[in-house]
Amino acid sequence: MGNLVSRLKGQLRNVPLGLLLCLCAAHCCNDILQAVITALYPILKSDLGMDFAQIGLVTLVYQLAASLLQPVVGYFFDRYPRPYSLWIGMGFTTAGICMLAFVSDFNLLLLTVAFVGVGSSILHPEASRITSVCSGGKRGLAQSVFQVGGNFGSSVGPLLVALIVAPFSRTCVLWFLVVSAVAFAVMRPIVRWFGVYIAQQKSLAARVDLRRPMPLSKGRTIATVVVLMVLIISKYTFMACMTSYYTFFVMDEFGVGVSMSQILLFVFVVSTAAGTLVGGPFGDKYGRKVVIWVSILGAAPFALLLPHVSLWGAVVCSFLAGFMLSSAFPAILLYSQELLPNHLGLVSGLFFGFAFGIGGVASALIGNFADMYGIEAVFRGCTLAPLFGIAAVFLPNLRKC
Repeated sequence: MGNLVSRLKGQLRNVPLGLLLCLCAAHCCNDILQAVITALYPILKSDLGMDFAQIGLVTLVYQLAASLLQPVVGYFFDRYPRPYSLWIGMGFTTAGICMLAFVSDFNLLLLTVAFVGVGSSILHPEASRITSVCSGGKRGLAQSVFQVGGNFGSSVGPLLVALIVAPFSRTCVLWFLVVSAVAFAVMRPIVRWFGVYIAQQKSLAARVDLRRPMPLSKGRTIATVVVLMVLIISKYTFMACMTSYYTFFVMDEFGVGVSMSQILLFVFVVSTAAGTLVGGPFGDKYGRKVVIWVSILGAAPFALLLPHVSLWGAVVCSFLAGFMLSSAFPAILLYSQELLPNHLGLVSGLFFGFAFGIGGVASALIGNFADMYGIEAVFRGCTLAPLFGIAAVFLPNLRKC
């Protein structure tokens, strides 16, 4: 552990740490606000008299706005960069949170969650792009720190809803405007720095061609993107199973109560945050392909053991599987950015959006299969997903871009 800490400190010397921490905090605030929607489902169902089909439609609209728009947003800002793009995204999210406190009509609720989803579609590709360009060459470390902020925000959001909103009324959602205000504040130095960066790039572009050559041919690039998407499907199928159904599995398999099952889920969530933080720096040192290969396929033994061990064995296996698997995403994202070095926003939006979308689709499908075949059978099936990490063998080695 001491070795890892000293290595991280050494890598941070070339990174504008204040800006990186602001990006991490902005990601955290954004994902806290995004998590409010799903955490409010029980309250919204009661207040608006919705059935489960309507809740599913709300989820679909949110996922479409938050996932499918990300590549479009990334492509737009690749061509027309704007220093205040992060503020635009947070403006959409803030408007959605305000509407969420008072909405009393189902159709208006769909518009509300779409606003929050659009905010997410803008922040993720843009903040990821800025993280890459301000990384001081330590792109893996920078992306890991940025993504840890999102992991923490997604974990804290439902807890804050339980403490602030659930005991009182839905109008207490307005307290989350404090989080929004913090987000606007921490984005200010990012917006200022990015404005200077855009001006410098435009000035340079007038004199020299800043476009970097693609490391692979067009055909090989497309094939490699397909392989990366297979790896995303592998990772997020298992992650969706764990985050949505792990608690039900341990309750059925080991007879633990709801509180203990939540603690076990928390252990898994902590492991994913730790894995995300470690994956980026190791990719900087050893290469993205090595980290992708080791993390996804390396998680397979622990995932496969999960349904066959004791309770405490399951705790250890879930932690190690989550840790290994979560280290993959920073490496996948940065590998794809190196694959298409002139389209950082498009690539970030494509992979963030695809990951979110796969997570939502996988969770829904797993739930349907669990109703038909039982949670234990489906859980055992999902533990096979990391085996698809073998697809990493088809990833070519990229020359430095």
